[in-house]
Amino acid sequence: MTDVSRRGFVVGAVAGLAACSRSVRGGLREERRMYGLIGKIRTTPGQRDTVVEALLEGTRSMPGCLSYVVALDPGDADAIWVTEVWESREHHQASLGLPAVQAAIARARPHIAGFGERFETLPVGGQGFAAR
Repeated sequence: MTDVSRRGFVVGAVAGLAACSRSVRGGLREERRMYGLIGKIRTTPGQRDTVVEALLEGTRSMPGCLSYVVALDPGDADAIWVTEVWESREHHQASLGLPAVQAAIARARPHIAGFGERFETLPVGGQGFAAR
């Protein structure tokens, strides 16, 4: 396969995927969208591990949660990134009232200096969770 034909194949494949994606978005996906949230938490100096432990402990069983990832920021010793995927925005809202989540928030709150970037997303699928 030449470079030109590879390029043509890639362009065609991307165009085909985009067309399929548009038809999925126009169908059932519009009726019931997943909800995603990506946020940065800034901890007080030296307390990142305490906050990570609280977040992981309080989020073991949350109805409607498809993915909840707590990650360390490699460039900031006092920063955490949380990436969440939920069946719906309503599931996320309901999780905030769960006793385990409330306990985790109470445990982490004294060690949180603030919040950084926050992004809401509309996940459509990918590795690590099943699209609903």
